[in-house]
Amino acid sequence: MSVASWDDIGGLVGAYERFQAGARVESDVRDSILDSWKRCRSAGLESDRLLIPYAEGLGLEDRFLTAANPVFERLTSALTDVKVTVVLADAKARVIQRGGADPGLNARLDSVQFAPGFGFAEQIAGTNGIGTALAERRACLVLGREHFADCMQPFACAGAPVRDPFSGRIEGILDLTCLRGDADPAMLNLVREAVADIEQRLLEQATQRERALLAAYRRANSAHLSAGRPPRTGADDAGAARGIDRIDRAVLRDKAEELIASPHRTLDEVTLSGGRVATLLRRPVMSATGEAGVVVEARILGGPRLRHLAQTVADTQVIQATRAIEAAQAVQAAQAIQAGLPGLAATPADSAKVSLAGMPTATVNGDTAEAVEAAATVNGDTAGMATTVVLPQPQPQPQALGTDETEAEAEAERGGADGWLLVGEPGVGQLAVLARRRLELLHDAGVRIGTALDVTRTAEELAEVSVPRFADFVAVDLPDSVLRGDEPESVGADTGLRRVALGAVREGPHLDGLHGVGDPVRYIPATPQARCLETGRPVLEPVLADAGGWIAQDPAGAERALAAGIHSLIAVPLRARGVTLGVVSFYRSDKPVPFEDDDLSLAQELVGRAAICIDNARLFTREHNTALALQRSLLPRGRPEQNAVDVAYRYLPAHAGVGGDWFDVIPLSGARVALVVGDVVGHGLHAAATMGRLRTAVHNFCSLDLPPDDLLTHLDDLVGRLDGGEGWEAGDGTGLDAGVIGATCLYAVYDPVSRRCTLTRAGHPQPALVRPDGTVEFLDVPSGPPLGVGGMPFETVELELPEGSQLVLFTDGLVEDRLSDIDDGLERLRGVLASAGRPPEETCEAVLDALLPARRVRPRDDIALLVARTRALGPGQVAQWELPSDPAVVARARAEVTRQLAAWDLDDLAFTTELVASELVTNAIRHATGPVQLRLLRDRALICEVSDGSSTSPRLRRARTEDEGGRGLFLVAQLTERWGTRYTSTGKIIWTEQALP
Repeated sequence: MSVASWDDIGGLVGAYERFQAGARVESDVRDSILDSWKRCRSAGLESDRLLIPYAEGLGLEDRFLTAANPVFERLTSALTDVKVTVVLADAKARVIQRGGADPGLNARLDSVQFAPGFGFAEQIAGTNGIGTALAERRACLVLGREHFADCMQPFACAGAPVRDPFSGRIEGILDLTCLRGDADPAMLNLVREAVADIEQRLLEQATQRERALLAAYRRANSAHLSAGRPPRTGADDAGAARGIDRIDRAVLRDKAEELIASPHRTLDEVTLSGGRVATLLRRPVMSATGEAGVVVEARILGGPRLRHLAQTVADTQVIQATRAIEAAQAVQAAQAIQAGLPGLAATPADSAKVSLAGMPTATVNGDTAEAVEAAATVNGDTAGMATTVVLPQPQPQPQALGTDETEAEAEAERGGADGWLLVGEPGVGQLAVLARRRLELLHDAGVRIGTALDVTRTAEELAEVSVPRFADFVAVDLPDSVLRGDEPESVGADTGLRRVALGAVREGPHLDGLHGVGDPVRYIPATPQARCLETGRPVLEPVLADAGGWIAQDPAGAERALAAGIHSLIAVPLRARGVTLGVVSFYRSDKPVPFEDDDLSLAQELVGRAAICIDNARLFTREHNTALALQRSLLPRGRPEQNAVDVAYRYLPAHAGVGGDWFDVIPLSGARVALVVGDVVGHGLHAAATMGRLRTAVHNFCSLDLPPDDLLTHLDDLVGRLDGGEGWEAGDGTGLDAGVIGATCLYAVYDPVSRRCTLTRAGHPQPALVRPDGTVEFLDVPSGPPLGVGGMPFETVELELPEGSQLVLFTDGLVEDRLSDIDDGLERLRGVLASAGRPPEETCEAVLDALLPARRVRPRDDIALLVARTRALGPGQVAQWELPSDPAVVARARAEVTRQLAAWDLDDLAFTTELVASELVTNAIRHATGPVQLRLLRDRALICEVSDGSSTSPRLRRARTEDEGGRGLFLVAQLTERWGTRYTSTGKIIWTEQALP
């Protein structure tokens, strides 16, 4: 699959230029590449000007070349017909070898100095396959415009570091480079496989050295016997003779390992059984071939009367023996001898036993000093530890060593002869490699598992980390309650689970015997998974062909899995905080070695870390779902009954949690409608609850028919009081106030009779207006301060809207995030809104598709979007009369009302409406001033309005028996469904509503 245009279609268009200009490009560039760009910029590199250093006579160690050259040549030969160059660089990112037969590509590479002798470290050449692989210490793929330097952008590179399998040190870099148009994702896998081959060859080299050392030791042992010396006794025999039991040997081995791991310590003292004391000495050694190592020597002191030895004659003899061995040009030191060592003979008492990482024997003052490994560290890393314990036999001490026979006997009488002890365990070199790899796996698991507070994604990360480094197939099964975020049920053998994640080394028939992702899974009691769920402990099935319970679960599927090579299983329960959350199954197929007890421990550690992350994700899911349910219960559940506008809306909760965005459509008196959008700062339950309080307050203020600016003034005052300490204190005793921490609001009122809209806002983004012809403008509504700031009045804007216009109200999450500027978002919104005749529902979809193309991934901030298309009440739905302030006009008003209702075919409401109009007009004439106006509106209800020039509002009261008046409003309230008062700039309006028949 070609990726020639990946950097064009994948979001890198302009990203490199915007990065150079200082803009944020996180959403368009891979994290590893962006980190490399930032390092290059910090190093002061200029993309159009590079100074590539050159050095002559570069090379690699023979040991590394012996392992790398066959792989390099094989890879170069395999790619002969492909326009790809194979490059081998040293640990400083300097090109050593370059292979490839394509002359055109080689010429292009020569033009940018990508040739032997030139250094391509990241801080010198910018982002590239060699330098970035070294900086990231892992394999990387750099395509086209991902290169920092302009001259490198025509190429694609895949590089990976080659590590010494024992020390973990990077020995070199292997890189594949081609032109960007010839790039393929398989390059990365190819270079990884080649690096693995080189590292395996390095490991085999060390194994060969071990076999050579063992042969040298046996030759030395044969020479010792042929010289007529007494046969050497085994370590265990010697230990038993001198009272060194297995516990003492284990203590000595552990202390020796600790001393090797502590480069700044050279001496340690260990108390053994029977009051004996062993002194451990850590010594650096260097072979004739330059191989560096570390040995640990031990000296047993016979009893409490013996003093601790410092620099003694024996110490001097050790140094002399070391020098003699180096002079003998012996084979180099490497690992611990993996096979069992033959019995080691005792040498003269108090003679120097030199423990030199597998050195052959050397003669010191006529005696043989066995160079048997005690605890060796090659090149700074643990190579091996031998469990052999060598004790001296009590024989006369040679005079040349500086101790006469009498002194030796006296020493023996004080507690037994002292001697050097050789401690270790065969094969620990290989175990050290395995231990390092397991530590790396656990480290990667700690970094890569739990990056998202999502249960499913965390399970997938566990599978990704485990395959193929630990297992060939991994399956994660969880109950549905955990996926929903609920408290986990009692998970046992009969619990129904669901396959949440499945990791595999490759697709194909290997998976036929396993359930797929999303499938329900129920294990029968005899299966390893059911047993581990029941007991809460992991279960190891090293040979699946003999696991009758696993086969009984699905005989046909088990047969297919076994035929595909799956042969070993570990089932581990997912347990966190004492609760079982599910089960993880690890399978092996490609690796012929079955799982062992050590693998069981590693699987437990991996699953234990993942279980905590899954439980954290479950808790987050529960809180998120709770907050989301609260917020959705506080948001409108449907479209209210009104005819002023056609509405559509969308609400998208944030990825970080439910926020405080809200919207509302509130019917008002006089067939008008209020459109509201607001935003409370923050996320979570507190933000959702605060949003509910503000939304309720807006509804209450709307019921008073307050003008838009007065409504925001009252809302601002309310928020200010809450912030000032009127909120309830938290019940946890922290004393934290539950007030509003910041909010914005946009409030608009549309009148379908006059087609006029009045808007005001408090720190909220300005709304968009789409006229019937498709032209778009953002309304210049003066922005007041956010709610709660106070001190500043709110201004309003009133404009006339053609019928069919669309008002688009939204929160800032739609057009702004931390990666893009709000002006860019507004321009994108303007572009998508520029369409004529589109219904509100289609407008919502178009906006979200354009501004949030990946809606399956929740946005960083809440988004509320409200689209309202205006309607108008035509002349046939409105009747209006101007009346003089004369009591005689009341009869005329009743007649006009009766005539109009007959024209609307509402004769059934004539009597009631005539009575209501008569009462309201009479009150206006008697108690108010100025002209009186009577208006009837036929909308979803029959609306009767009487306006006058007074600002005094009537109120409903209970008339006493002897009162002659005061019953008019009571009758009005009884005969209508709703009534009220709203104020205007010239007076007030008394209105009533009656349901249409």
